[in-house]
Amino acid sequence: MEKTLSRIQAFMKLEASAGLILMGVAVLAMVFTNTALAPYYDQFLNTNVRVGAGSFEISKPALLWVNDGSMAIFFFLVGLEIKREVLTGELSSFDKAILPILAAIGGMVVPALVFLYFNWGNAETIRGWAVPMATDIAFALGILALLGSRAPVALKVFLLAIAIIDDLGAIVIIAVFYTSELSANALTLATLGFALAVALNRMGVQRVTPYMIIGVLMWVFVLKSGVHATLAGVLIALTIPLKEKDGDKALLLRAEHALHPWVAYLILPVFAFANAGVNLSGLSIYDLAQPLPLGIAAGLVIGKQLGVFAATWVACKSGIAKLPKGVSWMHIYGVACLTGVGFTMSLFIGSLAFGTGEMMNTVRLGVIFGSLVSGLAGYAALRTSANRARGVLNEAN
Repeated sequence: MEKTLSRIQAFMKLEASAGLILMGVAVLAMVFTNTALAPYYDQFLNTNVRVGAGSFEISKPALLWVNDGSMAIFFFLVGLEIKREVLTGELSSFDKAILPILAAIGGMVVPALVFLYFNWGNAETIRGWAVPMATDIAFALGILALLGSRAPVALKVFLLAIAIIDDLGAIVIIAVFYTSELSANALTLATLGFALAVALNRMGVQRVTPYMIIGVLMWVFVLKSGVHATLAGVLIALTIPLKEKDGDKALLLRAEHALHPWVAYLILPVFAFANAGVNLSGLSIYDLAQPLPLGIAAGLVIGKQLGVFAATWVACKSGIAKLPKGVSWMHIYGVACLTGVGFTMSLFIGSLAFGTGEMMNTVRLGVIFGSLVSGLAGYAALRTSANRARGVLNEAN
C-alpha cells in the first residue's frame, strides 16, 4: 500500500510541474502568434519533413509530425497507465473503479450534449462534438497541486482515475469517429504486428527493443491504413508485460518510469506550443459567441462540472458508490470543474475534426477560454473548501 501511495505521489508531483510548464508554453505560443514572430512560428509549423527509403516515404508538415508522431508516444504512455491501473491500480476492482467510471462517463456525455445544443444542424461545426469531452491530466493536476497538502490525497487519486478513464474514452472516440477511409492491406499488416507483440508478451520477453521495433512498424502501417496513427501507441502499450520475471522489475513499470519525464517535459510542451497559438487579430467577444467556440467553452465549463458532479451525486445517493475518505462535496465540485480543463486532449481532438485553418483557430479560442474558466473555478472551489476545513480545525482547537 505504501509503495502504491508513493508511486501515486511521485506521479502527481511530475504531472503538476508539467502542468505549470504547459501553461507557460501556451502563453509563449500566443505571444509568437500575435507578434512579429508570427512568420517564424508559421514557418516552423509548415516546414515539410520527409522520411523514406526508395519509393516509400512519409512526407508531412512539422505540425502533423508533432500531432501524429509525438502524440503516438503520448498515447503509448496513456496505454501503459491504463493497463497498470486496470490490472493492479485504482481501477482494478469494482469498489475502486465504479465511482470514477460513472463520473467520467457523466463528464463525457453531458459536455457532448451541451456542444450539440449549440451546433445542432450545422454540418460544418458538428464534427467537433467530442472536443469538450476531454480532460488534460497535467493541467488539472498542476492546478490541484497549487493547494499542496490542503487537497486530500484521495481527491488527487479520484481526479487521476477520472482523467485516465477520460483518455480511454478519447481513444475509443478517435478510433470510431475520426477514422478516414481504410486500407485493408495496411490494416492487416498492423494487426499482424500487434499479434507478434502479443506473442512476445506470452513468451515473457522483457526487453524493450523488440516491442519498439514492432511499435514503429505498427505506427507506419496504422498511419497508412486510415486509422489515426496515435492508436498504434495504445495497442503496443497493451502488449508490454506487467509481470516481473527473475526478480526484475516489470517492463511496463520500467518503460512508464523512463518515458514519463520525456512526455511531460518535452512531448506535451512541444504539442502545446504547436497547437495553442490563437491569432487574436480581428477577434472580439462576438467571435466567442459563435456556435463552435461557444459550444466548446460551454461544454468544458458547464457540461464537465454538471456531468461529473451529477454522476457522482447519483452514484453516492443511490448506494452504488461512496465518497473517498476525507473528500467533501465541495471537493467533488472543485474536481468536476478541473475536469473541464481540456487543453491538450481537446486541441488534439479538434485537430482531428477540423485540421488546420480558420476553424481550428476558433476551436483554440473555445478550448483555451473554457479551460481557463474551468481551471479558475476549480481552484476557487477547492481553495474555499480548504479554508473552511482549516477554519473548522481552528475552532476545534
